[in-house]
Amino acid sequence: MPLKKLRQQIDKLDEKILEILNLRAKKVKELSKIKKEKKINVFQESRHKQILYRLFKKNKGPLKNEHIENIYREIFSACLDIQKKLKIAYLGPEGTFTHQAALKKFGRNLEFISCSNIQEVFNMVASQNVDLGVVPIENSIEGVITHTLDMFIDSDIKICSEIILRISLCLLSKEKDIEKIKKIYSHPQVFVQAKVFLQEKLPDATLLSCDSTSLAAKLATKEKNSACIGSEALASIYNLNVLEKNIQDYAHNVTRFLVISLEDSQPTGNDKTSILFSLKDRVGALHDALAPFKRYQINLTKIESRPSRKRAWEYFFFVDFEGHRTQRKIKLALKELEKECLFLKILGSYPKEIEKYV
Repeated sequence: MPLKKLRQQIDKLDEKILEILNLRAKKVKELSKIKKEKKINVFQESRHKQILYRLFKKNKGPLKNEHIENIYREIFSACLDIQKKLKIAYLGPEGTFTHQAALKKFGRNLEFISCSNIQEVFNMVASQNVDLGVVPIENSIEGVITHTLDMFIDSDIKICSEIILRISLCLLSKEKDIEKIKKIYSHPQVFVQAKVFLQEKLPDATLLSCDSTSLAAKLATKEKNSACIGSEALASIYNLNVLEKNIQDYAHNVTRFLVISLEDSQPTGNDKTSILFSLKDRVGALHDALAPFKRYQINLTKIESRPSRKRAWEYFFFVDFEGHRTQRKIKLALKELEKECLFLKILGSYPKEIEKYV
C-alpha cells in the first residue's frame, strides 16, 4: 500500500481516537458530579487498576501491556485534571527519584508540590493542604526507609497506593571527560548503590554527601571538576552531561514508594494490606501474633521492627500481607491478632503495583 494512503488511514484513526477520548472525558465529567454529590474522592486507584487489568486481558497486540499502561496513565491524569486539580506532595526537590515516582503514578497534568522532608509530606496530607503524598518506603538493595515507618506510628494517614520504580543511576557533570572528575556529590544511599563503579572508575574522587540527588546536581553545576550521581532526568533539568549510564551495582535495583491519603482504597482482587502493631513482652509473643496468618493462609510479604521510642525494649512491627482488609479471612486473622497486641493499626489496603512491567 502506498505511503500516502497509509498515512491518510492513520490520520482518520487519530481523529477517531481524539473523538473517543473527548467522549470519555465528557463521561468522566458526568461521573465527577455524582462523586461530588456522594462525597467520593476523585482519585480512585482501585478503579484505575480494574480498568488496566480488564484491558490487559483483552489486549491482542501489537501494543504490549506496558504500552497500554503508559498510555492510560496520561489518560487517567488528564481525566483527573478536568475533575479537580489534584495536589500531590512529594519528597523533593524536582528531579529526585520520588518526583519520578510521582510522575509515573499520576502523569504530568496534576499539581506537584515539593517538600523538603518526609514529615512535611505527611503534614501536608494530614492538614488537607494537598490531596495525596508520595514518600519512599524501601529500596531493594538498601532496605527500609525508617523515617517513613516512624511517621505512621503517631499519624492517622493511610496508604492508598504503591509505586515501584526501577532505579537507574547516571554520572552527570558540566565536564565532558570523566578523567577530569575530582569530586562527586550525591545522597549517601546512592553512593552505596554505585560502590563498585566508583571503586573501579573513580577511586580517587572525593565523595560528598547531600540531602538529595537534586541538590547534588545543583552543586555539580557550580564547581569545575565536579559531578553528581542521580537520575538521567537531572541532566535536562540542570543542563548536565551524562558521562556514564546505569552505574548502579545491581541491575535489579528498585525502590518502592507509598501514596498516602486520608483514606485507603477499595478492593480490586489483587491487593495488599499494611498494618502496625506492638506486643506484650513475653516469650513467643511474635510467633503467636503471626500464627493466624498461617492458619488462614494469608501470605506475609514483609515484616519490619522499630523501637517504640517510648519505652526501652518495646517495639512496633510493620507487616505487609496479600489481600484486602474487607476480606472475611483477613478480618478473622486481624481479630485474632488484636487479642495478642497492645496496639494495632491498619495502615491501609491498596492495589498491588504491576511489577511485571517496572
